[in-house]
Amino acid sequence: MLLRLLTLLCALLCEPTALLLKVSPPRPVDGNPMTLTCESQFARPEPHLQFRFMRHSQVLGRDWDNSSQLQVAAVWSGDTGVYWCEAKTAARRTIRSGGIWIQVQRVPVGNVRLETQPPGGHVAEGEKLVLVCSVTQATGDISFLWYRGALGLNLETKTQRSLTAKLEIPAVRESDADQYYCAADNGHGPSISTLVNIVVTIPVSRPGLTLSTPGAQALVGDTVELHCEAQRGSPPILYRFYCNDVTLGSSSAPSGGGVSFNLSLTAEHSGNYSCEADNGLRAQRSELVPLRVTAPIEDKIDLTSVVTEGLFGILGLIIIVLFFGCWLKRKIGRPSASDPVRCPPLPPPRESTYLNTATPEQRQPVYENVNVVRGDEVYSLAYCVQQEWQPAAAEPLRSYADDRDSSVIYSGVKKMTVTDVDYENDI
Repeated sequence: MLLRLLTLLCALLCEPTALLLKVSPPRPVDGNPMTLTCESQFARPEPHLQFRFMRHSQVLGRDWDNSSQLQVAAVWSGDTGVYWCEAKTAARRTIRSGGIWIQVQRVPVGNVRLETQPPGGHVAEGEKLVLVCSVTQATGDISFLWYRGALGLNLETKTQRSLTAKLEIPAVRESDADQYYCAADNGHGPSISTLVNIVVTIPVSRPGLTLSTPGAQALVGDTVELHCEAQRGSPPILYRFYCNDVTLGSSSAPSGGGVSFNLSLTAEHSGNYSCEADNGLRAQRSELVPLRVTAPIEDKIDLTSVVTEGLFGILGLIIIVLFFGCWLKRKIGRPSASDPVRCPPLPPPRESTYLNTATPEQRQPVYENVNVVRGDEVYSLAYCVQQEWQPAAAEPLRSYADDRDSSVIYSGVKKMTVTDVDYENDI
């Protein structure tokens, strides 16, 4: 029994093989194709041979095939190992080639770069930051590592068969502002990128507005100082000042902090004041601050005096006009119909001194139209004349024109009808 086992072992080890495995290229590289060929070394060709290829007792490709070649599209460093081929004759006899060691070569990583999204390394607080580590050449599995700061604090490590890997920071904080770099390694040693400076910009907070006046209240002619400041925000910050939403002016703070704005007050500057802070990320408006601008006391007194004097002047003019109107009305007015003017009673008859004993004749009133005033109303002048008969030698006869009294009474006459006649006794 022992002799039989020794004979079989000698046949396997000592009998020269009839198959030869060849590899092309002799030193395959990661990611490149590789071809395996199983050549027959029989003295006489064996018809109807079938072949298969093995690596670490695992069948590559098909189990048995008529082709003596196996095409591998791409090999990687993990495919390194012992390869051989087998052939099966028509008599079902299996022949095995000798094994060969195939080392799949890796290409070292080169030209490692670190890029940021958004580009430039400027990111607003609260936004997402992406650190992209990439290489231009490398084979096999690559380990990517991200570091922060000059001391190289490792943030994360990823291993993948890719030339690019990403690290995401979902919400950046102000404390994340620092220097970053990455490294890549595929077994030939790490390769490091250059440093990238990450700047975290902070949007401005809502600013506060304060007004400083010289006294307890703002007066016309005073100078008021408006101070606007945002507690947080990346510089530079531009501040704008408003009065009733009308822009008064603007000022910039290159290194942060607040700014002041001086304003000489007029009566039109009464209203609500506000300011706005803007650093390019967003603008914030302050709360409204009311300001009432009043005139000085002496100005108020002068104004009151002017107004009072003007009112009294207008009142005096009105009184003068009223007096003049009343006087003029009396001057041209007629007596009231409710109080008619009557002639005085005739004196008692005197004894006649005339030689003629005839009864004296009383003359009738004489009328004379003076002027037509309006419509059908006419003013008439009435004379009241009384004459006694006397001897011709004693006193000549007087005409009614000589007996006119200086007092003249006017009365309205409608349609040439006397409404009122005054009679006077002529002494």
